[in-house]
Amino acid sequence: MVAEEKKRNIGYGSIFVFCFFCFVFVAVAEVVRFVNPNYDLKQNFLTKREVIVTEAIAEAVVEGSHFVMDSVSPCNSRRSGLPKRKQQGKLEASSGRERPPSTYCIKFESFQTLLNLVKDGKYVSRPFSAGGYNWTYEIYPNGDKRVGAKGFISLYVRIDNSTLITNPQDVYAEIKFFIYNRKQDKYNYYYELEAAKFHLFKPEWGIPSIQGTSYFANPVNGYVFDGDQCVFGVDVFVAQPFKKWEVFSFDEHVSEPIFTWKLTHFSTRFSDSYTSSSFTSGGRNWVLKVYPNGDGYGKENSLSLYLLSESNEKPYVRAKLRVLDQIKSNHVEKLVEGWPNAAENSGWGFEKFVPLADLKDQSRGLVVDDALKVEVEIIAFSKTDSTLNV
Repeated sequence: MVAEEKKRNIGYGSIFVFCFFCFVFVAVAEVVRFVNPNYDLKQNFLTKREVIVTEAIAEAVVEGSHFVMDSVSPCNSRRSGLPKRKQQGKLEASSGRERPPSTYCIKFESFQTLLNLVKDGKYVSRPFSAGGYNWTYEIYPNGDKRVGAKGFISLYVRIDNSTLITNPQDVYAEIKFFIYNRKQDKYNYYYELEAAKFHLFKPEWGIPSIQGTSYFANPVNGYVFDGDQCVFGVDVFVAQPFKKWEVFSFDEHVSEPIFTWKLTHFSTRFSDSYTSSSFTSGGRNWVLKVYPNGDGYGKENSLSLYLLSESNEKPYVRAKLRVLDQIKSNHVEKLVEGWPNAAENSGWGFEKFVPLADLKDQSRGLVVDDALKVEVEIIAFSKTDSTLNV
């Protein structure tokens, strides 16, 4: 009797455990379905191994890359039914786009026929032009066996390297691969953030494990439609090498750094300003500009003095401006340093350089025999040389 009771308790316990796990499974399925209606838990369990293999191949083959998945129409045919994947290693998923590819598109009337005809090989498109080069689109419907991607769709572009034989060079291109999804009427797109590098010995670039072939071939997921049609596209944007550039330098060893200018008949100079003749210092042309009766805040009370770039360049300048003491060599000297000031005639200098009273004071020796001497010593200045690469 006791043994029979124990058997009954064990049976009830087994039933309880079984029911408990069934409840948990159903609850998890419902939660996943609520979060993502397109997510098939059963399919996820069945393809778990496939996903792991995909990620392993992607990590091994495109290590150091960063791809973005996205989705648009059969070169005019929408959002991907592919379950979204969070960033896994170097890959991340995002929603699609409606605009079709800009460079090239291929429509297959039957994906299954493509599989049968190509088998373990690849389909090579007709040549197309982009960025001044000829390209072909290569599709491995059942994976690129060279990198162990069997069971996955592999997509590549190849540059016609015959143009690189006559003119060997590196070609950088931004590549986007597209797969149309009828379910959402959008295109998933896959790309690397950095431009791909092509050259004579590396004419091909692509993504070996974009999509599981069996998943892609299931009409429920939206990639094959209207019987068995499917659409692949690609955008190829060739980055042209820069042709215009500049070199910035700072010259602290200026040749011919000092220029002196003598203004005679100073007392009879009634114009607002006077400009010296052009002089060369450090390989650049400059002028000095004097306002005998002042400029700006120096008007009517000071002499204003500026250094200007004759070529209208606006470098960083370090220089000393002087009004020379012609008797005792007790010069009035001020240091200018910085970029030109628009308020100062786009040059370097001072509105109040020396008071007019000091100029009239004969003991100061600043004006002798009705002549004023001003001087500049250019200590350093920046250079920006532009170059055109042809």
